[in-house]
Order: sequence, then C-alpha cells, then structure tokens
Amino acid sequence: MNIGWGELVVIFAIVLLLLGARRLPEVGRSLGEAIREFQRALRGGRDGDQSKGKS
Repeated sequence: MNIGWGELVVIFAIVLLLLGARRLPEVGRSLGEAIREFQRALRGGRDGDQSKGKS
C-alpha cells in the first residue's frame, strides 16, 4: 500500500477535525504507548518461547 504525502495530509486533517487540536497530543501519546506495549509483548512472547525450548 503506497500512501503519499497528499493522502497523509488529508488523513491528518480529518483526524484533527474529528478529535480537535487539544486532544490530538493525548491521542498520539496513548497510541505510542499502545504500540510500545504491543512490541514489548511480542518480544516477551518470543523470548518465553526460546527459554521453554532450552529447558
């Protein structure tokens, strides 16, 4: 899926209209935390699988 700069600007404008400028930083922060937790869970699951195989 190729998304260009024009499409990103339109998506950002729609999100800005829906959420408002005041809530946008809060939503971005929450999204970043969710992505970090998801990545941490993936790494933890992968590490747990490797340690089970070694025992």
